[in-house]
Amino acid sequence: MTSTEIQPSTGPRLTSTEWRAVRDDHRAEVDELIGPYLRARKNGVKHPVIDFLFTYYSSRPAHVTRWHPGFGVLLEDADEFDGLRGYRRVGDTVTVDPRFLRDRAGAVGATAALLRATASRPARLGCFGLHEWAMVYRTTETRHDAPLRLGHAGTDAVVEEMPLRCTHFDAFRFFTPAARPRNEAELSRDRQERDEQPGCLHTAMDLYRACFTLAPLIGSEHTLACFGLALRARELDMRASPYDLTDLGYDPVPVETPAGRAQYVREQSAIAEEAAGLRAALIDRCSDLLALADPL
Repeated sequence: MTSTEIQPSTGPRLTSTEWRAVRDDHRAEVDELIGPYLRARKNGVKHPVIDFLFTYYSSRPAHVTRWHPGFGVLLEDADEFDGLRGYRRVGDTVTVDPRFLRDRAGAVGATAALLRATASRPARLGCFGLHEWAMVYRTTETRHDAPLRLGHAGTDAVVEEMPLRCTHFDAFRFFTPAARPRNEAELSRDRQERDEQPGCLHTAMDLYRACFTLAPLIGSEHTLACFGLALRARELDMRASPYDLTDLGYDPVPVETPAGRAQYVREQSAIAEEAAGLRAALIDRCSDLLALADPL
C-alpha cells in the first residue's frame, strides 16, 4: 500500500439517532460540570481557578463541549461534521480521516512515550503544592488577582521553612529567580520525560491536554473524563496555594500546618489514583491508534 492510499474505516456505524443521543448526553455532562462558568465567561467574567484550564493550555471551551466519536467510528447523517478538521466523508457517512491519523502519528507516539514514562515511576506525594508559593517568593507581584492568605512576608517564610520538591517543569519554569535554587532539582524541558511522576497534580491536569491536542482521534468520553479530573486537580492546586479564594467558595488547604499537609496528601492521592486509570486508558488508546497508523 502506498503512502497516499488510506484504509477504509472498519469501526462501528452509528445511526443519527444513536450518535446524537451520545452527543446530547455529553453536552449535558459538560453543562453540569461547568455550565455556569461557561455562561459567565461569555459575559467576560474571569475566574482565577477554572480559566487556567483554557488560558494556560491554549484550549477553548469547544475542546470540551464539542463531541467527537473518536477514530474509526462511522456516523450517519452527520452533516455537522463536514468541514471540521480531521474528518472526511466515506460513502453516506462521516468519519475521522485515516490520513489525519497518519499525519498525527508522531504526536500520538510522543504522547504515549511521555505517558508511559510517567506511569513507570512511583507517585511522590511530598510536594504539598508549594509550586504556587514559589511563584510569588520574594516578589511583590502575584499571578492571580486575589490576596495572599499570609501576606508576602508570611508566604516567603513558608517557602523558607519547607523544602521545594517540584518535579514538573511547566510549574518550575514560573518559579521566581529566588525560588529556583531552592528546588531539590533543576528542571528542564529536555528532561521532562525523565522527571515526570504520577503523583504530581499537573501531570493529572496534563491528561486533558493530551486528549484535546489529539482530537478528533481521541473520543470525547476520554477528553471529558480527563477534563473533569483536571478541574478537581486545579481546585486542589489553588486551595493549597497562598491565595485567599474563600470569596469564590474555595476553602483553603493550609499546607503551612501539619493538618493541612495531611489533608493535601489525602486529596492528592485520590487524584493520582484516578489519573493512573485515565493515563492507562490513554496509553492503550494511543497504542491502538499507532497500530492502525502503521500500515497507512
